[in-house]
Amino acid sequence: MSASVGARCALVASARVASASASASARSRSARLGRRPSASVSSSSSSRVVVVVRAESSETERAADLDKEVSKRAKKIASTFAPRSSTPAGKKNPAFKGSTLYTIFEVQAYVSLVVGSLLSYNVLLPSDEPNIARLMGMWSVWMFAVPSLRARECDAREKDALNFLFVAVPVINVLIPVVWKSFAAVFTADCLLMAYVYYDKGAGIFNDGSGGEDAPGPATEGASEGVEEA
Repeated sequence: MSASVGARCALVASARVASASASASARSRSARLGRRPSASVSSSSSSRVVVVVRAESSETERAADLDKEVSKRAKKIASTFAPRSSTPAGKKNPAFKGSTLYTIFEVQAYVSLVVGSLLSYNVLLPSDEPNIARLMGMWSVWMFAVPSLRARECDAREKDALNFLFVAVPVINVLIPVVWKSFAAVFTADCLLMAYVYYDKGAGIFNDGSGGEDAPGPATEGASEGVEEA
């Protein structure tokens, strides 16, 4: 009887030892397997981050190249069709910042916006029918405000913005009446476009000074276009 009990105890003990050994072995294999996928996932995540960063960098470079190309073409078109400078090439623009002529051009631009808004909104010289006065108000941004601002000395950012506006405003003024025949709507769109372009280029009141506020525009354009016909 005692021998039988001893044999049973020995069997139970050996079974427990075998079970513990198997559990330890399983835990060891599980730990090893757990570490390997973790390293693989980390490597995969790193490669994905690198790919995303490279894609964003490439997208930024393409956007910068496109912006440069648009600015270059706008400058060429504006230089060709905008009013010509009356200042000889190489001479300093007499409408430099702080001069009386500079102030005159700025006031002329702001007054043209105010008068243009009154005309296009049919407040000044009201009429029940489309007339020349309302048409002039609709085009006042392109005919008076932009040329007046371009005539005075300005930095490269503002010159770039005004060149773009000189090209873009006529497109807006032709396209909007196709779907909405409203003088006021066209004038408002011109003003919103003007504000957005100045903001996008960091020009005028949106200039944070990082580009050099006093840096003149392209010197080859007759010292910032000189005095242009208003």
